[in-house]
This record gives sequence, C-alpha cells and structure tokens, in this order.
Amino acid sequence: MTSHTDIRARVLKAVRDVRIVDMHTHLYSKGFGPLLLRGIDELLTYHYLVAETVRWGGVRADGFWKRSKREQADLVWQTLFVDHSPVSESCRGILTVLERFGLDTASRDLTAYRAFFAGLSVEEHMDRVFELAGVESVVMTNDPFDDIERPLWKDGADRDPRFKAALRVDAILNSWEKTHEVLRCWGYNVAEYLDGKACAEVRRFMGEWIDRMGALYMAASLPPDFAFPEESPRGRLIADCLLPVAEEKGIAVALMIGVKRQVNPALELAGDSVGLSDIGAVERLCEGYPDNKFMVTMLARENQHDLCVTARKFPNLMIFGCWWFLNNPSMIEEITRMRLDLLGLSVIPQHSDSRVLDQLVYKWEHSRAIIGEVLANQYANLAATGWVVTDEEIRRDVGDLFGGNFWSFLKK
Repeated sequence: MTSHTDIRARVLKAVRDVRIVDMHTHLYSKGFGPLLLRGIDELLTYHYLVAETVRWGGVRADGFWKRSKREQADLVWQTLFVDHSPVSESCRGILTVLERFGLDTASRDLTAYRAFFAGLSVEEHMDRVFELAGVESVVMTNDPFDDIERPLWKDGADRDPRFKAALRVDAILNSWEKTHEVLRCWGYNVAEYLDGKACAEVRRFMGEWIDRMGALYMAASLPPDFAFPEESPRGRLIADCLLPVAEEKGIAVALMIGVKRQVNPALELAGDSVGLSDIGAVERLCEGYPDNKFMVTMLARENQHDLCVTARKFPNLMIFGCWWFLNNPSMIEEITRMRLDLLGLSVIPQHSDSRVLDQLVYKWEHSRAIIGEVLANQYANLAATGWVVTDEEIRRDVGDLFGGNFWSFLKK
C-alpha cells in the first residue's frame, strides 16, 4: 500500500510545479503606469499593515496619511518589524518576498532592501516575480470609472499578455445615484430613473467596455445586506443589464459579497470591514438565471458552509478563493478542507487579490503550502481504501485547481 509520506511528497511536488492562473488580482501591467505598484515601500504601506501599525497607537490615522510614502513605510517597518516581532500573515509575507529574492532578512536592513528593488527595471521585476511565484497569468480588476485607468484604455494601453482583463462594475451597481450623471456626460442617454431606454444604454456601455478590454468576466463587490431580487436601482441593473449582457457575451459574473465599507473612514482603504450575508440572494440568482455563470466568494467565515452547500445545487456557480480577511493560513486550511469534502475538486481554491506585484510571491507560496497539505490528506484517505492515484492523475487534479477549473468554467 502506498504510504502517506509517499503520497504527500508526490502531491506537494505537483503543487510546487504547477503554473498558476491567478483569476482575481488588483495588479496592472507596465502600460498602466502609476497603477502598477511594486517594491518594498508599496509592500510596507499595503492597507493591511497600515491598520496593524495604527493599532499600536504610536500615530493616529490622520497623522499617518500626512507622511510621505517613504516615511509611512519607515513607520510601518519600525512599528511592526523592529519594535515588535512580525508574526502576522501580512508581515511574514514581506519577509517571504525578501527571502525569495535572495535578500538577508536577518539584517533587517531596510535601506539595502530599497536599493535592491530600486535597481530592478519594471520588466526585470515583473519577470522575476512571475517566475518566483510560479504564475502563468493574472486577471486584473479594471474600472472604467477610474480617472487614471479610463484614458489608458481609450488610448490603447500597451498590455503584457500575461495580464488579462475583468470589467469592474461596482460604480454602476452600488452608486447609481452618482454614476448615471457620469455616464450621461460620456454620451449615454441615462437618467437616475431606470426606464427601458436607460437600461439599454447601460447595456451598451457594458458591452463596449467588455469588447474594448477583452474582459473575461464582470465583477462587483457587494455589501452584507445584498439582496436579490430587490426593488432598487441595483436590483434592476443586475436583472436588466448585467445578466443579459453577460449571457450575450458568454462571460461570467463574479460577485464578492460581504464587505462593509468604511467602518473607520480615517483609515481610508484600510477602514473596510466584514458582515454576514444572505446566501439566499446567490441561490435566487443561480436558480433564476441558469444560462448565466456566477463566480462567487464571500467574506464572512460564517458564510463559507452555506456557500459550499449552495454550490452543490447549482452547476452554474463556481466558488473561488479565500478573500481578504480570510486570506490567512488558518482560514485557508479550514475552508479548503470543507470545500474538498463537500465539492471535491470542482472549486477554485484560491486567488491572490494582490495589489502590489511582489505580493504574488508570498501569497502563492503560502497558499500552495496549505492547499498542498490539504490535498495530500485527501489522497491519503483514498489510499486507505486501496484506491491508487497515479502521478498523472495528481498533476491533472492540481492543474484543474490552480487554473484549469477557471478556464473550463468560463468556456461552459
């Protein structure tokens, strides 16, 4: 009988070797200029670490934002890496990045780290990150309402082929009372009241931007109180605009549900939180629109079992990733085990949600290790029954989990 140790080694090798499709990030290729974030100062001022730093009380949030980027990074480094041990997942992640680039983490020399990253060209930096992370391609988050991003698309931004597009529609769904005015200024005949003509114009807008970007899917983050169907602009926009366009274009809709915006506005991007959501909205979408494809992740830990059970009922639902506050080792392990127990291999276990290029390195190194161990345990359970899994089957399954399932779902 195959030993647990032998199975574990074979599975971990397959997971280590697989090339990943990171199906949801906030990264940008070189052609997007200032939207591409990279290097040690961007890593240190990532919003997770901002919140951790302000918690220690050495500076108020307003005082933090008054500092330059470099000064902010200095404060984070001093607070979280010098004055205290960097045991949080976000802090450990930075050390993983430095170590994988061959830098001496024991030196604690921030000046040397800065010099190293400053010496990398954009192209060299990007190539090394993709190589270290074992990532084949990433999907961006592309917002036509962003004042920096929109003109780049209009002018035909030079895009690295490793960077795919996804059309973000939060502004339309969640802020229609403001967004309709912007659309009107851009030449779309809409008003705050969503009549048939306005909906047709919104559909025209979505279709044009899907084509312009070559978007693989449309995506939106939604609050904990998201409901569907709903007598609201958002409910109407989903039913009469988003879903018809997605079906016509043959693309999926990604819904990220459960973010409670700005519970502490002083923290800016770090000020968002989490709330429990109603799985019934997902059920009604999947049941009522069987010709649409839904990719869903939910932010609250308490929603994860509901989401798994719902995915068992609807083949047009693909659950993905351990999002935001769930993207830490203890939660990834728990959620991945539950998903494999309930859904087998028909899930997308993780996405990085990276905002800084270098985060690809640590987020995937850490996630590979956890997912690999969970998967090895599942195969060991099979071996205990006498079922023999070949190396080819293991590589097939790992390939599906880390990219194949995403592409297959989009093509359904």
